[in-house]
This record gives sequence, structure tokens and C-alpha cells, in this order.
Amino acid sequence: MATPPIISARHLRKHFRGPGGARVEAVRDLTMDIAEGSLTAFLGPNGAGKSTSLRLLTTLLEPSGGTATVCGFDVVTQPAQVRARLGYIGQKNGAGLYQRVRDELTSQGALYGLGRAKTRRRVDELIEALDLGEVADRKTMQLSGGQKRRVDIALGLVPAPRLLFLDEPSTGLDPQSRAHLWEHILDLRRRYGMTLLLTTHYLDEADQFAERVMVVDQGRIIADDTAPRLKADLAGDRITLTLAGPWDGADAVVRRAAARAGVGEPEIEANPTTEGTRVVVRLDSGDRVLPGLITALHAAGHRVLAAELARPTLDDVFLGLTGRSLREEGQDSDVPTPETAGAIR
Repeated sequence: MATPPIISARHLRKHFRGPGGARVEAVRDLTMDIAEGSLTAFLGPNGAGKSTSLRLLTTLLEPSGGTATVCGFDVVTQPAQVRARLGYIGQKNGAGLYQRVRDELTSQGALYGLGRAKTRRRVDELIEALDLGEVADRKTMQLSGGQKRRVDIALGLVPAPRLLFLDEPSTGLDPQSRAHLWEHILDLRRRYGMTLLLTTHYLDEADQFAERVMVVDQGRIIADDTAPRLKADLAGDRITLTLAGPWDGADAVVRRAAARAGVGEPEIEANPTTEGTRVVVRLDSGDRVLPGLITALHAAGHRVLAAELARPTLDDVFLGLTGRSLREEGQDSDVPTPETAGAIR
């Protein structure tokens, strides 16, 4: 029998009242299944419904419609059972500034009712696993940004959750601290076999670490696949050519070369430059096409001065799907503030 998904949502919705009483549909139709043990990236532009979706799945908000189960429990009728089985690492530091690291972790164990002996063992284990031994007796306000994020992760792991939500865990860290943090996250995943649901504004993290990428926009999932397949299907490779002369008549050469390689119809954009003509060709499997394409262009009398092949990135996928960058200026969240909105069922 197949293992049931650790997260299952069907037509989940959430509405708010915005300024002037206008109805704001933050989540319109969230339907998804996430397998236990997976690392899934949940991506979306600001204002797309991503943050509200996470709040629904972690029982911080009640849905306006639809259903969802997390760790086998209903998010509406069994919120306590859901919360007891998940960990949540928010965007901001969760530890008290004036508390020592070990004391904060111990207090978290008491909050979950783990008992003194079990809490002590768990705290010692996490301090070692996250390389916090040298700072365990320091106040968190004295720690670096990377150390504070590791403390946040330790706090989320104290109850040994089956499912861990990571909400932009590396935002604000320098590249070295980001890489160090991810080493710890992946090691903890291997050690404890947790399921991870990640949101991030660093698309290279989703590309490198996630086995599955979901893109949400306008309150619903608009893409769901592995990063390589999304890049191949929705973006394609990009060949940039510089020709010595005009482009006239070369379209047919490119299309024949693509057809011979069996990669489908290419997209072609040609613009004159001071050097000749700059041509951008988008198509699948550019590495299979490029050698034959250069040969065919030369045979047709088009001298190629330069050629460059670029693989697509998740940024290309993102812009192709939504027309927006992940950090869309002017929108910080899809959740209205308490001062400007009231929840409605």
C-alpha cells in the first residue's frame, strides 16, 4: 500500500476583507499532495498567496473553504494534533535576545512537554548537530546572523517533528553563511528523515536542493514538477549568435537544423548591431543543435562570429510563468495586516 501524503490539500481557499470592505482572495484553489520524506520548494512572487497558504497548512489561519490534512490530521478540526507534529522556522529570529541558547532550547522542550531528561538529551543532540557548542551559553543577541538562524532551526527541531516548514531560512545571510546553513539542513534531513517544505527568494537553493518545485500565483499552483523538467519545458536553452552580416533568409536554416535534431520549433529573435546581427534562439536541447546549426549557417553563407549556449534557470521559468520577479517591488506579503483587513469565511 502506498504511503499517504504528509500534506494533502483540496481546493483550499482563504478570503479577507481589504480596505473599504473589498474582498481579497489570497488563496483561490490550493490543491496538492506532498510525499513524506521529500524536500519541496514552494515558490511565488510576493502577493501570490504563498504566505497565506503556509499559514493555512500550519493552522495559523482557518480556511474559507476546501480541505487539508497535515500529518494525517485535519487542519480545521484537529489543529492541536497538526501542530504537535510539525516544526516551523519563520523569516525572523524566534529566540529571545536576552536568553542563552541552551536555556531557549530547554524552554522549548518544556513547552512541548518533553520532560527534563528527554529535553536535556534533545538539546545536547541539537547543539552538537548544528555546531552550536561554542555559543550554547551565550545570549542570542551576541550571535552572528548565521548562528541565530541555526538556533532558530534548533528551536523548530526540539519536538522532533515529522514535517518542517522552512520559510526563507537563509534570507539576509552572506554566501558563506548560506552554504554553511544548508550543510546543516541537509545533514539534519538525512539524520532524522524529515519532510521539508521550503520557501525561498534564492531560486538557486530551490534548483539545487529541492526534488520538487511548486510555483504559486494568484492563489493557485501554476507549475509543479522537478526543477530540470520545469526549465526544459517552460524556458528552454538559449543560443546567442553573432553573425557578420544581415539575418535575411537565415530563419529557415535555423528551423531546418532544429528539425534535424528533433527538438521542436525554435523561437527566433534577430536584431542588427554594429558588429552585424545578434540572434537569440530559444529551443530544447541546444547542445544537440548548436554544432549542426553553425555548420548549416556557414554553408548558407552566414558567417558566425560568436556563439554562446546558456542553460535556463528557475528565474527564466519564473518570469515566463508569472511575468514577475520573485521579489516584486511594492508588495511585501499576500496577507493583509490586522489594521487593514478582517478574515471572512
